[in-house]
This record gives sequence, structure tokens and C-alpha cells, in this order.
Amino acid sequence: MAVTSRISNGRCNMSGTGLQRQYAGLLPLIAPSNDMIKVGTGRKTATIGVVALRSDDTSNELENDPSFSNIAVIQNIGQVLMPDIRKLRDCIKPSHTNKGDAISSIVIAIQMISAYCKKLKYKRKIVLITNGTGTMNSEGIDEIQRKIRDDGIDFAVIGVDFDDPEFGVKEEDKDSLKAQNEALLSKFAQDSDGVYGTLEEAIAELDIPRIKVTKSMPSFKGFLQLGDASKYETAFRIPVERYFRTYVAKPPSASSFVLRSGTQGQEDDAPAASQTPGEGEALTAVRTSRTYQITDESAPGGKVDVERDDLAKGYEYGRTAVHISQTDENITNLETFAGLELIGFIQSDKFDRYLPISNSNIIIPQRANDKASLALSSFIHALFELETYAVARLVTKEAKPPMIVLLAPSIEPEYECLIELQLPFAEDVRSYRFPPLDKVVTVSGKIVTEHRNLPNDDLQDAMSQYVDSMELDLKDDDGDVITELPIEQSFSPLLHRIDSAVRYRAVYPNDPILEPSVRLTKFAHPPEDLVKKSSRYLEKLISIADVKKVPPKTKGRKRQRETEKPLSGLDVDALLFQEPKRSKISAENAVPEFKQMLSRAESVDTIHDAVRQMAAIIETQIKDSLGDANYDRVIEGLGTMREELVDYEEPALYNEFLRVLKGKVLGEELGGDRRELWWLVRKSKLGLIDQATSERSDVSEEAAKEFLSAA
Repeated sequence: MAVTSRISNGRCNMSGTGLQRQYAGLLPLIAPSNDMIKVGTGRKTATIGVVALRSDDTSNELENDPSFSNIAVIQNIGQVLMPDIRKLRDCIKPSHTNKGDAISSIVIAIQMISAYCKKLKYKRKIVLITNGTGTMNSEGIDEIQRKIRDDGIDFAVIGVDFDDPEFGVKEEDKDSLKAQNEALLSKFAQDSDGVYGTLEEAIAELDIPRIKVTKSMPSFKGFLQLGDASKYETAFRIPVERYFRTYVAKPPSASSFVLRSGTQGQEDDAPAASQTPGEGEALTAVRTSRTYQITDESAPGGKVDVERDDLAKGYEYGRTAVHISQTDENITNLETFAGLELIGFIQSDKFDRYLPISNSNIIIPQRANDKASLALSSFIHALFELETYAVARLVTKEAKPPMIVLLAPSIEPEYECLIELQLPFAEDVRSYRFPPLDKVVTVSGKIVTEHRNLPNDDLQDAMSQYVDSMELDLKDDDGDVITELPIEQSFSPLLHRIDSAVRYRAVYPNDPILEPSVRLTKFAHPPEDLVKKSSRYLEKLISIADVKKVPPKTKGRKRQRETEKPLSGLDVDALLFQEPKRSKISAENAVPEFKQMLSRAESVDTIHDAVRQMAAIIETQIKDSLGDANYDRVIEGLGTMREELVDYEEPALYNEFLRVLKGKVLGEELGGDRRELWWLVRKSKLGLIDQATSERSDVSEEAAKEFLSAA
């Protein structure tokens, strides 16, 4: 049994854990799941301490008192990192005694908090987990409760098989001593202004993703002004502050690590059991170093290193790099000063909701400024009553680019503010014209409302009924609306799945990652009752829409391109060209014969053979090239091979050949230094076939770019 204490965000928390011997293994399950968020931050204020109750030995400051026997401080309050968590997991094992007082362990926890936090403003918390079967000394319990209340300590009791009518747990044939201890601990928690519950509920709540509440910092402090106060007496200025209202939560980013120098030999000699990927002591972060080179024919290798300060800045314009000097850039920079200036107003019904391009922020009056609060409240109510939005120019800091923002009034009980959204400039807006969805306009200008590409009335009615049958807001017998998708229970699967996987792998580095929580996958599929209810509407919709299954793509068959058919319907190519099937490609006419061999291929093996022949011809052209004499033919051959294999949905053949070719070119295995050829390959964008080009490719866009750019 154990008591855990922690501090987070500059505030001291302390949680206690007390388990009987057979439940000792639950501590690694509970503590890492709750505290891994604190440990993962790496903050020095995120500290944890552990006190073992009913331990075989006694180790605490009051160990001379018999009341505090069999209580051992395993971890003093301090910063705990992952190696410490693993050490605690191995340290907490079943003991061989049932002696030890849970109330005394709370006293030890309070003393640890008082010694660590002193009189500083910390948030303190104690959680006691126990099965309640041991003897508990209630002497002086009133003073302990008063100390918990006076120190502002949050206290909670979590009991193994404790009765909890609200959660629906009741242990039958309970031991009288345990029932007495449960009543004692329940009253202790209630008199300490704490909480009391069963361990089953605590374990069930571990599955609930923890929502991180962050304290927002002001991103702007200045004046909301109309007019220039330095020139006009009628101008007004209101001191305001700007905070985030919504912000995208991102999962933890990946970091790169390598083995520390000097540990490689130790790793090789160490036993296999000790070489776990979770041991962080042998790892160190990867440091990035950049060097800049320019072409210099007189230097060894044709390149010479230069300092970053000696380089000039350039901007990409199409496929050209435009140079700009520091002097010219200073002229183009707009001189700005921090401020929020009103530049116009717009009726709320005239505003297009698709225009905002940023997260939302709130504008509130300066804190502890009653005059600013009254002035901003008047402005907010004026906008609300006139159903108007304000348009303003915002510069958050001096010399930063200005933004055009929309200010919308928001009035709630005892709370008023301006909601701020960034608006696009004219250069940010792209206008595209699309044909209408409810009519077809012919070339002559005639409007057709009944067409094969337009839904008829029966199809629209069937779709409307199907959509209505999948409505998530239902009504119960009393007419109250029941939401099938409550927003407070819909968690981000990406964010919380990665977070839970990281926490689990940190504690159990060699175990497979657990399946995602049911709470995360709950809304990944529609409710079964709604699917069953809407099935008949879906069948009707499929029937009316005449939906047919598309046959799967045949691998190795070229994608058919739309070509104009002759009026006669005759296959001219079949009539004029009666050539035998080609089995060999000549180097003199490689590109046309390669296409012909593919067009007449009847199996995937023929395609593979054509690629092997074309690859050998390209390598021979490179090896026999005098300087860059054959480079154009090589680029043409690569381009043809890439295009044809994309059409035949065989990107793996091209990618495999290009990887081998790059290694031979850069390794000077094809007639010497051919780096200029690889530069032409990059210029012609003949890199790997990625997933955006062919669905059958297993190469991502990022990997394809990295492969093409890496030398």
C-alpha cells in the first residue's frame, strides 16, 4: 500500500495510495495513467512522492512512534521522470505483513506537504487508496481533519470494494471490521470537505480522456480606438486586452534521439533483457547542424563552405529565386505600431460566414479598470442593438504586419466581450466559378431543369427521408430532446490516442500498445439503432439512384483514356498495324518499342520484363555517355517509363529502379561523376511516384520530396 504526493504547475498536490498486498500491482496502473501527464511535461514543479503503507520495514520521520510503524517513504516529494516511474513500479511489491495504520500514513503525507510547500501558495491534494481491512486508530482524527481544512488540502478516499450506491457497487457478506473502517473513512472524508468513492469507479474513470485546461495569456494589450487621439478631441480610446477564445489542440510532437557516445559498446555487451527501448539514460537528443556551400570549380569537390552571414536572402517566385538585399527589404517592410483601430462597420446579415481565416479571440476591457469596462460595454451594446459588426485594423506588436479583423458583440449573463476573427485581404481570396447544382445551362444559354446529371423529385425525396432518419437529436417520451452526440463527450481521437499511447509505452516499453479507448471510438460509427432505423430508407435511396458497385481495378492493366471514336466504329489501328508481339527492346528505338511492348502485354510478367530491359538500356546510355551527350535521352526514357508505369498502376517497379539508379549515379558506378544527371532528374521532377500520383504507391509525398532533394 502506498501514498503518492505530487506538485503541478507551481502548486503542490499530494495523492495517497493504500492497497492490500494482493492489490499492490494496481499502483503502476493508477499512478502512471494519472501522473504521466505531469511527468511528461518535464517540469521541475511536477513532483511526486510515494509512501508505502503496511511495508515490511519502517522508514519515516516518526518511525520511533509505534503508531507509525510499517510505513516507509519510498519517494520523497520531488521531480519524477520516467526512470523513476519504472523504478517505483519494480519497487512496489506485495509485503509480508498486514500491520500499518492508514490514518497514520495520512499524517505522514500531511507532514511531507507542509515541509515541502511551507507557507507558499500551492494547491495540495491527498488521495488515500485502501481496502479498509486493517486496524485504524481514530485518536486525534478531529485535529487531522482541521489541519487538512486549514492547509487547503483536497482529500479523497478510494476504497477497494467499498460500497458506493451512486456507482452501484455493494460487497455482500462484508467483514464487520471493514464495514466499520468504511464508515470511519467516509465520515473522515466528509468532515475534511473531501470526496469518497470505490476503486472500481476510479479505474473506470481512467478511460476518460483528460481535458487540459490551459491558462490563456494576453496576446495583445493596447487601445481600441476610433480616430487619432493626438489630433482630434472627439476620438476615443478604450484600454483592452486580447485572449484566445478557441485554439487548436495538437498532439505531442515526435523527437529524434540517438545513443550517447560511449554507450554503444556497453549496449552490445549488455544482456538482451536490459536493452529496452524505454531506457532514456543512454539516449540524447539529435542536434541539427547546417552548412552552406556554393559552387567553386577551383575548390576540392567543386564546392566551398560559406558562412550564413555571407549569404543574401531570396524568395521563391515560381521556379525562380528572387534576390533581395537587406536594404531593399527594410524599405518594403511596413512601419507599424501596436493598436486596434476601427476602420468601418457592416450589418451582421451582410457578412459571409466563410470569410474568417483564424482561430477566434476575445476582446475584453483592461483588468481592474472600471472606466474601460463601462466604455467597452457601451460599445458592445451599441453593436448588438444595431445588429452590426465592426471591422478593425490590428497590430499586436510594433513592426508586425497588420491584420484586418472582425469584431462581433457577445453578451452573456454577467459577461460581455467582443469576439474577434481575422479577415482575408483581397490577395488571399480566390474566386472560382462552378456550374449550378439545380440546373444545366447549355451552350446556347438555354436552362434545362430536367437532365441526367440532375436529381429528380423522387431521388430528392428519398435522400431527404434518409437524412431525416439519421437525425441525431431525438425526443423522449416527455418531448425533451436527447442528443446522440453530446459535445462534452466527443473527444479528439488523434489527440488523446497519441497521448495515451505515449504514456503507456513510456511505462511499458516492450508491451504492445493497447487498443484505443471505447470513448474515443464511440462516435467513429453511427449508433446501431439509427442504422437499423434508417436501413429501409437507404435501400430505397439505392434503388431510386440506381447505385451499382464499381468493379475493382485490375492490376497491370493500363488506365483507359478517353479517345474520340471514328464514326464508322472501326478500329483503325487493328486494321493498319498487324505487328507481332514484341519481346525485345532495342537501344536505338527504346522509347517507342517500350510503349509497344507494354501495350501488347497480356500479363504482369511482360511488364516486368519490359521495365528490366528499359532499365538496362538507360544504365548503358549513362555509362557510355561522353560528358552529357546522352543525358537528354536518359531523361526522356525515365519520363516515359514513369508515365507508363503510372498508367499501368505499377509504381513500385519505377520506384525500385530509381532508387537503384540514384545509388549508382551518386556512387559514381556509371562511368564516373554523373551528379549533373541527377540534377537534371530533380529539375525534370522525375522522382519517386508518390501516393498523390498513384493510389497503389506506398511512398508518401514527404518521402518522395526528401528522396529527390537528398544528395
